[in-house]
Amino acid sequence: MRIVVQRVKSASVTVDGKVVSSIGPGAMALVGLHEHDTTDDLEYCCKRLLGCKLWQNDNGGWWRHGVKQRGLEVLCVSQFTLYGTLSKKHQPDYKRAMKAEPAREMYGQFLEMLKKNYEDDKIQDGVFGAMMDVALVNDGPVTIIIESEPKAPQEESGTDLQRS
Repeated sequence: MRIVVQRVKSASVTVDGKVVSSIGPGAMALVGLHEHDTTDDLEYCCKRLLGCKLWQNDNGGWWRHGVKQRGLEVLCVSQFTLYGTLSKKHQPDYKRAMKAEPAREMYGQFLEMLKKNYEDDKIQDGVFGAMMDVALVNDGPVTIIIESEPKAPQEESGTDLQRS
């Protein structure tokens, strides 16, 4: 799982000319799912996103507070293109991204984890699979990448292990 987090003064998502979600100060998170991501990846990235310390504390110390400590909002935007690569002909290839239907389900689980571990009304998102206009006002700018290490599925050998 890969998340590009930007500290923002504001951010919004518009679909078909209508604003579907918006936040004030907080974090905008572009969320990409790898084809081998599991619930463990979701949990890891949820903890990191809600815990990443991108703001000052009350004493002016930099990098001391996260969104939860500051009571800020998070806007998540699903983005399979985060796992895109370019071919020799410079064409994008998204084969490492999770396929649409499993990704829709897993992205929904990720949003629910965020809401469960923070406050329901502080977590916003775009429209999965839609063409979205994403607007934001960077604060800083500050951009952090959160990434889990997806594990390839275990191969079934089809042979019994020998006992010693």
